[in-house]
Amino acid sequence: MPADTGRPAYHPSTLLKLFVYGYLNRVQSSRRLEREAGRNVELMWLLGGLAPDFKTIADFRKDNGKGIKNTCRAFIGLCREMNMFTDAIVAIDGSKFKAVNSKENNYTPKKLQFHIERVEKHIDDYLKQLDDADEEEEKTTDETPIKENIDWLQKWLSELKTLEAQVNSHPEKQLSTTDPDSRLLKTQGMTRSVCYNVQSAVDTKHHLIVAHEVTNKQDRGQLCSMGEQVQVALGQGAVTVLADKGYYSGPDIKATQDAGMTPLVPKGDTSGSEKKGIFNRSRFKYDVDKDVYICPADQVLPYRLTSLEHGMMQKRYWAHGPTCRTCKLKPQCSNSKQPRRITRWEHQGQLDQMDELMTSMPNSMLVRKQTVEHPFGTIKSWMGSTHFLTKRLPNVSTEMSLHVLAYNLRRMMSILGPGNLIASMKA
Repeated sequence: MPADTGRPAYHPSTLLKLFVYGYLNRVQSSRRLEREAGRNVELMWLLGGLAPDFKTIADFRKDNGKGIKNTCRAFIGLCREMNMFTDAIVAIDGSKFKAVNSKENNYTPKKLQFHIERVEKHIDDYLKQLDDADEEEEKTTDETPIKENIDWLQKWLSELKTLEAQVNSHPEKQLSTTDPDSRLLKTQGMTRSVCYNVQSAVDTKHHLIVAHEVTNKQDRGQLCSMGEQVQVALGQGAVTVLADKGYYSGPDIKATQDAGMTPLVPKGDTSGSEKKGIFNRSRFKYDVDKDVYICPADQVLPYRLTSLEHGMMQKRYWAHGPTCRTCKLKPQCSNSKQPRRITRWEHQGQLDQMDELMTSMPNSMLVRKQTVEHPFGTIKSWMGSTHFLTKRLPNVSTEMSLHVLAYNLRRMMSILGPGNLIASMKA
């Protein structure tokens, strides 16, 4: 609440206009926005001659996250009223955005163990130098610098052990000291960076960002939650969701289907069977009516038992022992003396239906790539390929909402033209 004394507060619409203008024109810093408000003629007109200082601008972004996010949702609602989402097909993907936290200020148990061993080794080396100096009859070595180094190293060792205790007690076994909500995540290949994983759902027809969420986790397990946000944004449940193989998770896909959506997610081969020189699991065909698998040698693998693994009920199938051992294809089927066993999740039938649908839509992954990756590239280009400006997950989410609002606004101006968009917003 504003104080009774002092100058009157800025109206929220004034500062929101400043931020929208800034993010549309690649000016996101509060200090740069302050300078632009005092010298940019367009902003002088837009703000009515007002020139808020950088602290006021930064505090508005920090304290009004909920309102900024609601503005972003309201614009999507406006696009829905203008019938921009008639196809109800979205592509979902995640992209890593750098956080305000360097890799040097991110700690894992392995990294801390390396530093602790290194510091202890240096301390032992200095103590050995002191012992060698004590054995000399005539002392020629000044021990003061060595003792100062030992004191500094022991202090650093104590800090490292404190960090180690904090990391080991952390649920995710890692700690970022500058931005505690950021995480060390894989970016490309085996490259890792301290960042956030921004999830977005993009409409395949007009390439508008329908929903987004800033997370500090990997893509797996995010499919259903993002799909539900899309359902709310579009105001309908029958939504087709395209995603890459990083989202493939049986329970998550089933939850998405149960929520009324149609997911299309390719499955990656993680078994390593081909590298072992044995048949891939896809070579074993399932007979739905008889509940059996048929192996490449046309032998039947009947159902044997059901077990619970990682919270999922798994059914086991394998052939009769003598039949499998005497088979000519045994070397290509299994390296074990035991018969080849096939595991099937109790809800695998729903995943098989999705696989059949994907086969009938061979271009679905190409559409996904052409749809969802371009907005990420555009936003990163506007950011200048740098890190977020804010820290902590709520503030980063607000910052991303401003980026998404600016992107969607620019996209709608390209589709309809500024004049038609203004007329539609006034209607």
